[in-house]
Amino acid sequence: MQAVNLFVDAMGGDYAPEAAVKGSILALRADPDLRISLAGVLGAVEPFLTGADDVRERIELIDAPEIISNHDAPALAIRQKKQSSIVMGMLSVREGETDGFVSAGSTGAILVGGMLRLGRIRGIERPALAPLLPSGKGSFLLIDCGANVDCKPEYLRQFGLMGNAYMEKFMRIEKPRVGLANIGDEAEKGNALVKETFPLMQASSFHFVGNVEARYIPADMADVIVCDGFDGNLILKYTEGIASTLMGMIKRELMADWRSKLGAMLAKPAFGRVRKAMSYEEVGGAPLLGVAGAVVKAHGNSKDYAFASAIRQATGMVRAQVAQTIMSQL
Repeated sequence: MQAVNLFVDAMGGDYAPEAAVKGSILALRADPDLRISLAGVLGAVEPFLTGADDVRERIELIDAPEIISNHDAPALAIRQKKQSSIVMGMLSVREGETDGFVSAGSTGAILVGGMLRLGRIRGIERPALAPLLPSGKGSFLLIDCGANVDCKPEYLRQFGLMGNAYMEKFMRIEKPRVGLANIGDEAEKGNALVKETFPLMQASSFHFVGNVEARYIPADMADVIVCDGFDGNLILKYTEGIASTLMGMIKRELMADWRSKLGAMLAKPAFGRVRKAMSYEEVGGAPLLGVAGAVVKAHGNSKDYAFASAIRQATGMVRAQVAQTIMSQL
């Protein structure tokens, strides 16, 4: 298997640096061909490496004394905090010292860092965040989920191209179905943006299946759902919220009386599979597509296992040559 060296930001996320360090250790144990450059405040990172002697030789510690927080203005922080792990990581990938970058830190800083320090793929006007979400038969890619709240039709066409490349190379779906999120499936429906985007999608090289109503987004109508970042973020956050609410309601009702408790005991394995399918911890994060390298934004709430999943995702993107495929299609 291809050897991969990832740059991991240890200081981003709600549970930093513990989650990033322990997640890196889990990922290294699962993949013998993986190496990790782990960057952060050394005094904070080193204590969590205790007990990792079996993978320690595949970890390079990098001192990154500056931290970019969610309260920092992203563009200003990227320009000023040159010794932060986000800036150092993007530059490392750009210079070819590492193959990809993973962070659970500030979304804005990762987006700006990807554009200003790593750089966009030539021909891509706006990079996009694209998480995998559960569908009726597997998963679909939602692009964009918040990086670009105001878009032009050409941006959406490029999102479709990037989403197609990701699902084809990383998820190994032959001829992915690309749909455009809209309020109806008729070509004449929607606002000015989607109406102007529709013919551009039809004329593109990927397999465009037309408009997809919101109710059908999780129903396996398309492998890629394209939308602007404003609508995508609403779809993402509502999906997360309704999944959490439904799981809570089901759990509460199953504990309501002895009959439902008995049923719950018998159905526990099935509910476990559903919970796993709905969990962001299995996916790990959202790739930042359109930048010249493999970048994964892990969920800010990631703990050890979720962070390891994000690392696995970035490793897979490197091996599948997702960025190179987008370049070649352009």
